[in-house]
Amino acid sequence: MKKGRNTTLKERMEVAQYTISNNYNYQEAAEKYQVSYQQVYSWVRKYERDGEQGLEDRRGKTLESKTELTEEEKLQLRVKELEYRNQYLETENGLLKKLEEVERGLKQRE
Repeated sequence: MKKGRNTTLKERMEVAQYTISNNYNYQEAAEKYQVSYQQVYSWVRKYERDGEQGLEDRRGKTLESKTELTEEEKLQLRVKELEYRNQYLETENGLLKKLEEVERGLKQRE
C-alpha cells in the first residue's frame, strides 16, 4: 500500500465535487489527484452526508475549533464543480453525436 499524502480541506472538497460531477468515477479522481481510491470514496461519502464539515480534519480538535471556508472560497469550489460537470457533458454530447454519425452510416449501407 502506498503512503498517502497530506491534503487540505479545499483539496478534499475539490476531489469530492469532481468525483460527483463525473458520475462517481472514483478511479479517475484517484489518479488525477494522486490519492487512493479508498480515500476518494471516503471523502465523497462524507461530503454527501455532512457537506464540507464532513471533510474537516477533526483529529485532536474540540467542537469549538471548526474552520469555515469563506464565501469566496465556496464560490470558487462551486465554479470548479460546474466546470468539471460542463466538461463531462460536452464529452458525453460529442460521443452521442459520433454515435448518431455511425448509425447513419450503417443505415446508408443497408
